[in-house]
Amino acid sequence: MSRAARTARSNAAGPEPQYLKVKNHLREGIASGHWVAGDLLPSEGALVAQFEVSRMTVNRALRELVQEGLIERVQGVGSFVAQLHRISSTLNVRDVHEEIVERGHAYESRVHALTRGKATPQQAAELGMKRCAPVFLSLITHLENGHPIQCEERVVNPACAPDYLAQDFTRLTPTHYLLDVAPLSEARYMIEAALPGEVEARLLGISRRAPCLVVKRITYSRGVAVTSVKLTHPGARYQLQGSFSA
Repeated sequence: MSRAARTARSNAAGPEPQYLKVKNHLREGIASGHWVAGDLLPSEGALVAQFEVSRMTVNRALRELVQEGLIERVQGVGSFVAQLHRISSTLNVRDVHEEIVERGHAYESRVHALTRGKATPQQAAELGMKRCAPVFLSLITHLENGHPIQCEERVVNPACAPDYLAQDFTRLTPTHYLLDVAPLSEARYMIEAALPGEVEARLLGISRRAPCLVVKRITYSRGVAVTSVKLTHPGARYQLQGSFSA
């Protein structure tokens, strides 16, 4: 899109609210690592002067960042980048290895693909990237007592996990690794009943007509999308259980 077209589109949509300019400036600085956990952010007065807005506008931007868990405010001191606290596994961003071991069963994984790729339009939209941007791709089957119970198709943002392709995912799961290198701050889910595709049916050893439980999830760290994953489970072999808490 040309610069003129972008300008026209922006004008048609109306000017960006002033508080969003402040909020996005701080969010992007945190996401890029310019400010890290514990850092003191610019004062309200400094932000008022920098953006030439009212103190009320700055206060709204800071208040929304607090609500999103990205910053903490200390009265009389200032605003700090929040410490990342891993969300409890009861949120169901769980390691399938741990689930199987908790049941007293034997865990095994088979890595079918671990490679570089280019983001499709859908993957780019999910991860907030440009189309055809470099991504990491993996396809793994997880087994319980020798029976496949989960087909994991994953796309990873290389900026969040640059060493992803160097991992041995027969020894640890992608979930375990990614939670360590990019601590979770947010997750979005979609759960549906569906029939398996050709690849999922073959890897899970089931019929194309066998009902499956499919979980699609995007996880974020400091407001940046880390990974998008599709988890396909044979309906006859798997139950989704848990609660939600932080």
